Amino acid sequence: MADKQQQPKHRWRWFWTTIFIILIIISLGLIFNEQIKNWLISSYQPRISKKTVQKNEKKKASYDFSKVKSLDFSTVANARWNTANIHVVGEIYMPQSKIHLPIAKGLSNEVLALTAGTMRPDQQMGQGNYPLAGHHMSSQTILFSPLYWKTRVGQQIYLTNAKKVFVYKVSVRKFIPATDIKVVDQTKKTMVTLITCDATGANRLMIRGNYVKQMAYKDAPVSVQKGFHSGFNNKN
Repeated sequence: MADKQQQPKHRWRWFWTTIFIILIIISLGLIFNEQIKNWLISSYQPRISKKTVQKNEKKKASYDFSKVKSLDFSTVANARWNTANIHVVGEIYMPQSKIHLPIAKGLSNEVLALTAGTMRPDQQMGQGNYPLAGHHMSSQTILFSPLYWKTRVGQQIYLTNAKKVFVYKVSVRKFIPATDIKVVDQTKKTMVTLITCDATGANRLMIRGNYVKQMAYKDAPVSVQKGFHSGFNNKN
């Protein structure tokens, strides 16, 4: 009889122990949510070559900005699970701002969760306006966050498609309404336009760089080549 009476107590003890462990795991997840999210972003380190860029340039992408979600944990986790949907076509390197990111086609949630995204399907490096969008995070070192905290007029911007390096110099740092989409339009003048959210998320920060020159990748300064070879997403 004693054994039969102890069995229900034993089961209840295991039940409440399991519930307790689950609650601890959920609590730890909530506490370290931001750190885990940032780690998922910084762990995305795609290999980029002339061959992969050439292949990805032919692929289609979404440019519907209205479908872009805020960068919460589930969005980032989904992006890391579906990296096959991210078509990388180059890199951006801004040594003074400590930005080094892959550039991928389009404005999908997967693309913007892990890279800088192109904002028009027809844009090409070194030709007219080359706009890129990126998220502004609570961390000052992730994705396009350093644009807000560190980028100033006069700094250098380097883009590469693995064949050439394109050099720009920051000429404009300006806050604009989120509805000002004309800044993405093609222009006769050669420039790069970088867009991210302001501190409130209601408006946008626009960084524009005037074209300086271009060169073969192998002819770029050693410091720039080392920058492109370093870890992505400000990991270095």
